[in-house]
Amino acid sequence: MQFFLCQYKKYTIEFEGVVIMSDYMNYNKEFPADNVYERKCPVIYALDILGQKWKLPILWCLSNKDFTRYSELKRKVKGITNMMLTKSLKELEEHTLIVRTQYETIPPKVEYSLTERGKALLPTFKELYIWGEEQLKLDTSKSNYK
Repeated sequence: MQFFLCQYKKYTIEFEGVVIMSDYMNYNKEFPADNVYERKCPVIYALDILGQKWKLPILWCLSNKDFTRYSELKRKVKGITNMMLTKSLKELEEHTLIVRTQYETIPPKVEYSLTERGKALLPTFKELYIWGEEQLKLDTSKSNYK
């Protein structure tokens, strides 16, 4: 087994005016030295659930409001087709990361929102955002990303 130890200095991270982390970040974790695809690896499992092109942008959009309608998601997630949006929403719902609420009205009204399980991903997304920001600063070849 490989042993992984990580310790960061005390710091405070703010994201859009909200403190998301203010403490030492310590963790000791043993990672298997064998092939992660031959065992139940939590990281690979998480990436299987979230790793498709459209799922993170969908979850990010849903994190901004309590409820979001299908058409609003379609407008906010640039470039997604109706078929991919529907497929991604169904898969996220199957993993209980989002909930679909259908109202029996004319015309029909459908809203999507994050479940508690989906909301549990938000700190991870914020950390990933911060990490990505740092990488963009370090990688001058990607300076056209804004």
